[in-house]
Amino acid sequence: MEGEIEPVDCASASKPPRIEIPKVPDDSEKPIAIKRLKDVEICVPIVYGTMAFHLGRKASESQSHRWTVYVRGATNEDIGVVIKRVVFQLHPSFNNPTRVVESPPFELQECGWGEFEIAISLFFHSDVCDKPLDLYHHLKLYPEAESGPKSTKKPVVMESYNEIVFPEPAEGFFARVLNHPAVVVPRLPAGFVLPTPVPIDSVHEKGRGDTKNHPLSNWFMNFSEADELLKIASARQQVQAHIIKLRRELNMMNGLPPPPNPASGHDYA
Repeated sequence: MEGEIEPVDCASASKPPRIEIPKVPDDSEKPIAIKRLKDVEICVPIVYGTMAFHLGRKASESQSHRWTVYVRGATNEDIGVVIKRVVFQLHPSFNNPTRVVESPPFELQECGWGEFEIAISLFFHSDVCDKPLDLYHHLKLYPEAESGPKSTKKPVVMESYNEIVFPEPAEGFFARVLNHPAVVVPRLPAGFVLPTPVPIDSVHEKGRGDTKNHPLSNWFMNFSEADELLKIASARQQVQAHIIKLRRELNMMNGLPPPPNPASGHDYA
């Protein structure tokens, strides 16, 4: 979904755009077996886009705008827990057109005069996915209805919203992001035994990578679908965990052994 400066209510859309990462093939021949969770998927809502300001009196023929291209969490949470680095491929006329950003916030700033397509490659942490995800975004410098003098204070904003879905995640990845606010766990199988969550403080590094207080945050578009997804997923996790706890207590009261891990809950690859 794309648009300009006005906030967009994604809840009105019939179905949010999703990019499903292909399931990892059988890796039983690997030296170290990877424990994967069947019937589980992890969703990471992201926004990628550009924001361009006209330079006004400082503008020249070769540099009329200052612009920023970025990838952020849809609710401005730190997505560095999933994404390791981002590579932005600019127009070949730029010096060093391949730009690598190794840590969040994943963004870069440049000046120029022309619009072009930017290739954006997301590289994930080793326990997430070993293949990059390629996205494409059109840098927009000029508003659709151009009338009067160009504003140096109101930017032209183009953003796209997507949900990256990771089916059958590695158990370590699942445990690492289970309590992270940027990640959605949409559903858990009945009777599923949760891995031990990683404490939320250890998930966040000292240098925060969220964009809540970003200098450009006042101009970020609002994708309310992401907020609703995160709230629903959080509530669902709490309910599932509480049901599992009650089942164990009920079995203990009846003198029954605790329920075994369901066959569909774990897969030893």
